[in-house]
Amino acid sequence: MSIELKLDSLVSKHNELENILSNSHELEHNEYARLSREFVELKEIVEVINSYRKKKVELSDLEIMASDQEIDLDIKKLANDELKNTKSILKELEKDIRLLLLPKDEADEKNAILEVRAGTGGEEAALFAANLFRMYQRFAEQQNWNFEHFNISETGIGGFKEASANIRGKNVFAKLKYESGVHRVQRVPDTESQGRVHTSAATVAVLPEVEEVDVEINTKDLRIDTYRAQGAGGQHVNKTDSAVRITHLPSGIVAQCQDEKSQHKNRTKAMKLLRSRLYDLERSEKDKERAAERKSQVGSGDRSERIRTYNFPQGRVTDHRVNLTIHKLDKVMEGELEEIVEALASSEQAKLLSEIES
Repeated sequence: MSIELKLDSLVSKHNELENILSNSHELEHNEYARLSREFVELKEIVEVINSYRKKKVELSDLEIMASDQEIDLDIKKLANDELKNTKSILKELEKDIRLLLLPKDEADEKNAILEVRAGTGGEEAALFAANLFRMYQRFAEQQNWNFEHFNISETGIGGFKEASANIRGKNVFAKLKYESGVHRVQRVPDTESQGRVHTSAATVAVLPEVEEVDVEINTKDLRIDTYRAQGAGGQHVNKTDSAVRITHLPSGIVAQCQDEKSQHKNRTKAMKLLRSRLYDLERSEKDKERAAERKSQVGSGDRSERIRTYNFPQGRVTDHRVNLTIHKLDKVMEGELEEIVEALASSEQAKLLSEIES
């Protein structure tokens, strides 16, 4: 389908939905809600299409005027100046249309499950994992998102062996999905008497939060174990088996939660985490290229694999996927991730555009 036919199709669909919604009394509530969402999604691109086509008509009129040999020279100069300006606007509108035509990730508008795990580097890796977890919590606060702890396994001196959270708000997954991978830190640990810089790592995984309707789970495929929640150093923090571990037997995926005192609440959270992991597995299987990319990003937590490096002695953060270096590490660790998030999203858009245009 040519680009013009595609644009015609979108405008026609938008007009059709507008007519249907104008007779909303004939629609069931769920159908009305679905069509309304589709209408709103189309509205933005249709407005750009209309502006683009209006400018094309203006361009045609200006080209005729600028080539008219009998027209006054001053008017001709004005026409040429306006012609140049109109071409520039058309170029921007064409770019906007191409971006709006990019395939949407169905999970972009979903909430997210964040998982951070200490990789290689012992206690220093666990401390860095805790730093990253708090960095995302601060970023969530700046975005006015809700950040709810799921499960935290502490080391006893402030580090996290692993930690997970449920993040809810507007476009959470769209902004955080590029954070999945190995994050490497270079710094002098507090326990290092010689002042030597150590390198350690932590892995981050960001999964779209899903509802029961998104993933069907057969209860016969689950093994549910309960155990006593443990705190830092292995001591018991309560005397009942409130912690819950759920194993999905066909896939081997495990989800657990011990943050709540109630076994029922821990089970609910663990099921939510399990659904998200299974949903992410389904997405990966449908897109083998994405699966390979995620595997290469998350890896094993080894120091040599990394998507981003946090260098404390030099106060810089480098994202290796987009060759972006920011010399304000302290602010990044306080949750100022917007510049990095925008650079990664722009890079992905450029890649998708090149695939469409090639």
